Amino acid sequence: MRIIAAAGLLALGIMASQSARADILPVPPFKGNDTGGIIAYSMATQTDARQVAVDHCARYGKVVKFLAVQAYEGGYLSFACRWVPYGAADRPIRTLY
Repeated sequence: MRIIAAAGLLALGIMASQSARADILPVPPFKGNDTGGIIAYSMATQTDARQVAVDHCARYGKVVKFLAVQAYEGGYLSFACRWVPYGAADRPIRTLY
């Protein structure tokens, strides 16, 4: 029993001495799926973020709804892709320019 406790303490000590690193994988400036996505604020200041989000959601046959903006370097714009409301046009128009 003492060996198991000693091994557990040794493993705990090794894990505690390691530093947590969240910066190993780079985060892309734009990431999304069929439910929505995020756009880096640095990309939003250089391009038309609304058009990027509209084109992304139109690929899934949905419309965009912006949720939040973190207006500082390192922040993000978040948006949701929602179904086209009843009574609207059949599918959203995707610009091809």
